Amino acid sequence: MDDGLTAELHQTRPLWQRLMTEAITRPADLLAALDLDPALPALDAERLRDFPIRVPRGFVARMRPGDPEDPLFLQVWPSVREADVVPGFTTDAVGDLDKLKGGGLIHKYAGRALAITTGACAINCRYCFRRHFPYGDALASRGHWRATLAQLDADHSIEEVILSGGDPLTLIDDKLAELVTELDARPWIRRLRLHTRVPVVLPERVDAGLLRWLQATRLQKVVVLHINHANEIDDAVAAASARLRAAGATVLNQAVLLRGINDSADAQARLSERCFAAGVLPYYLFVLDRVAGAAHFDVSESQAQALMQALAARLPGYLVPRLVREIAGQPSKTSLPW
Repeated sequence: MDDGLTAELHQTRPLWQRLMTEAITRPADLLAALDLDPALPALDAERLRDFPIRVPRGFVARMRPGDPEDPLFLQVWPSVREADVVPGFTTDAVGDLDKLKGGGLIHKYAGRALAITTGACAINCRYCFRRHFPYGDALASRGHWRATLAQLDADHSIEEVILSGGDPLTLIDDKLAELVTELDARPWIRRLRLHTRVPVVLPERVDAGLLRWLQATRLQKVVVLHINHANEIDDAVAAASARLRAAGATVLNQAVLLRGINDSADAQARLSERCFAAGVLPYYLFVLDRVAGAAHFDVSESQAQALMQALAARLPGYLVPRLVREIAGQPSKTSLPW
C-alpha cells in the first residue's frame, strides 16, 4: 500500500487505536525510553514470540526513568526468570479450559458466565494467568457472537455476562455494540460486566464511541479495572473513570499481589486511597495465579495475610479489598482469612 495512503488511514482511526499501534513492542526500545542499561537481561526472542512485550507509551510515561525497580516497569519487563520451571506453576492455572464451552464462553460460577471476546490486550502483563491460553480456538467474537449467544439461549440461569479476554476494550465499538444489543434482547440477562485494563493503560479508549453503547444498554453495568499500583493512576485515568461512572457504570478495581511491586501495606494503602480518589472502589486483591512463567512474582499466603492485617489497621473497611485466590473447580473465589 502507498505510504501516504497508509498514513492517511492511520490518522482517520480513533485516537486509541492509533496509540495502540504505537505501543512499544521491543525490549530494547523500552530500555531506551526509560534510559535504562541496554544490557539488562531479558527473555530471548524465541521465548518472546509466545508472549511478546507490549506497552503503550502513555503507560511508559508514568514509569521512573533510570529505575529498573520501578513498579510499573517490573510488571511489563520480560525477565529471564520467566524461563524458570517451578513445580506447581502450570499453563492453565485457574482451570479455564475445563469449563470452556462453545462460543468462547467460560461458565464456572452460578448465574454468570465469562466470554473470551478477544486474545488481544493493550498491554502484556508478565504475570498474566491467560498468557498460555489458546485464543485461536476460543473467541466469542468470531462469527458475530452467534455461538456465544446460542450458549446463553440454552441456559436462562445466566443473568450476568462478563466480557474478558484478552481485553474486550481492544475490540472496536461496532463489534461490542453488536453484542450488547443482542444481550439487551434477552430479558433474563440483567447485568453486563467488563474486565479491562485498557482504561488504565490507555485512558483515551474511554471515548464518545464507547460511552454511546455503554450508556444506551438497559443492563446494569459494572466495569472492573485492573490497577496494581498507585502510580498507574494519573489525571487521565481518573477522568476516564469519571466518564465511565457518568455513563452509569459501577467502577471497581481488582489487583494482583506481586512481589517487589505492591507487596507492602504502604503500597496497598496508597493504591486503595488513590483508587477511591479516582472514583474506583477496591474490590479484590488476588494472590498470584500460579501460571508458568510468573513464579518470581509470587507472595506467600502468610505474607499476604499479614499485609492485610496491617492494611485493615490503617484504612476504613470500604477501602480494604477482599483477599482471594481462584482455585480451579471451586464454586466461587476463595476468600483467604486474615
